[in-house]
Amino acid sequence: MSKNDKQPAVLSGIQPSGQLLISHYVGAIRNWVAMQDTHDALFMLVDLHAITVRQDPAEFRARCYDFIALYMACGLDPEKSTLFVQSHVPAHAELAWVLNCYTYMGELERMTQFKDKSQRHEANINAGLFGYPVLMAADILLYQATHVPVGADQKQHLELTRDLALRFNNLYGDIFTVPEPFIPEAGARIMSLQDPTAKMSKSDPSEASYVALLDEPKQILRKFKRAVTDSDMDIRFDPENKPGVSNLLTLLSIFGDESIESIENRLAGSGYGKLKVETGEAVIAHFEPIVARYREIRADETGLDAVLAQGAERAAARARPTLQRVFDALGFLPRPNSLG
Repeated sequence: MSKNDKQPAVLSGIQPSGQLLISHYVGAIRNWVAMQDTHDALFMLVDLHAITVRQDPAEFRARCYDFIALYMACGLDPEKSTLFVQSHVPAHAELAWVLNCYTYMGELERMTQFKDKSQRHEANINAGLFGYPVLMAADILLYQATHVPVGADQKQHLELTRDLALRFNNLYGDIFTVPEPFIPEAGARIMSLQDPTAKMSKSDPSEASYVALLDEPKQILRKFKRAVTDSDMDIRFDPENKPGVSNLLTLLSIFGDESIESIENRLAGSGYGKLKVETGEAVIAHFEPIVARYREIRADETGLDAVLAQGAERAAARARPTLQRVFDALGFLPRPNSLG
């Protein structure tokens, strides 16, 4: 049973690869924090997805703790939402195998992320990378999520999830909830500081293009001072013709808690230097208490393990009935009680 059967269920997660960026915070985590009070919320660390790219085991484990501590420092409350690690709930991998058997090769071959990642990792185009969207579908369908926060680059994967749910339901009855996308209207796409026509990404080879939550203040200010803008020096919000300036205005509005129109009027004639510095300072001020809280949480790995154990138990209890319904529909023999 959910914490409140009247609340819609929402599920989301981030891969523990690279670093958590301000774009993750704006596009995902701050929305998650708000949803804790309005939704039956499950938020996970999707570590199984991350191993489609080779990881250093020691660095990977440390980064997983880092991400969970940052989730909590940003405001995710394990008492309000289910906070867990994907690999701690075996049902994810079990359902993914079943759904693989109902997914067509052509559907996966059309996935643009597979094509993009294959070009970036030509020496390691593995089956996990190809089947990544099926595991993502399993993640969502296990928990009967009604809404899934997704960026524009994940909409194709969610469409596949919906197709798989409908396909399975048509064959076996009402097994899965068909999820709807949740796409925030404002601030969902934060752009690269060096190429403002591309989204800010932790996979960008240039560290100057993104701002990580754990960047030092001097580093953050330096990155903003070097942000690419344009040559006409007019501070106005115009994403098509002035993407760099528009990106800075968006960030200053979010982290400075001021409307874009107000910023435009206040900084008219000031030049880009002032806009860049104000944006950097607003970001630094916003994350200063979050980083301090992160350091407290991260220092207590025993406490983090306890949080994750609680989250895994709650998530597994939520996932088990769905997986059992799938197994029953397929005619699998009953699983011994001792195996859960």
